[in-house]
Amino acid sequence: MRIRFGILAVLMLIAPGATRAQTVHLGPQLGIFNATNADASRLMAGLALRLRFSRAFGLEGSADYRQEDYSDGYITVRSWPVMVTALLYPLPVIYGAIGVGWYNSSIDYRAGYPGVVYYTSSETRQDFGWHLGGGVDLPLSRATHLVGDVRYVFLDYGFREPSGATQLNNDFYVVMIGLQFRL
Repeated sequence: MRIRFGILAVLMLIAPGATRAQTVHLGPQLGIFNATNADASRLMAGLALRLRFSRAFGLEGSADYRQEDYSDGYITVRSWPVMVTALLYPLPVIYGAIGVGWYNSSIDYRAGYPGVVYYTSSETRQDFGWHLGGGVDLPLSRATHLVGDVRYVFLDYGFREPSGATQLNNDFYVVMIGLQFRL
């Protein structure tokens, strides 16, 4: 349900500009991300809508799903980021990206020791972050583009438990690849 809401929110934000766009592309994307203090790198998947207004400017809206663990699995975060990104093209196939994201997150906290969990709690929250990066947009045909980029995301979950968890850094980088189909 949340993923559908996220996709709908992105479409509502971008829809007014779609009528003025020279091209509109929609497609799946897959990435690998690594938060600074997370236990390991993980996969992230979603859907992106790209509008190209001119040779130099575009706009992207995306909704994704990601999950990560902190503190040896004692904190698990599942989030559904909804992002809006401005794309600036200094060259026809190379772009810079800067934008904001709304991170709808479920955070599960566990306490115990290996093999024994004696306390759990959860919270659901919404956080805002911002990102910047760059990438390539390679036309495969008139109707299909292969896109790939690297973005660094500035995000603070502000974990409340276990003790010391507030010191965890949640910023992350993501390497994404996507296939865009012209609408």
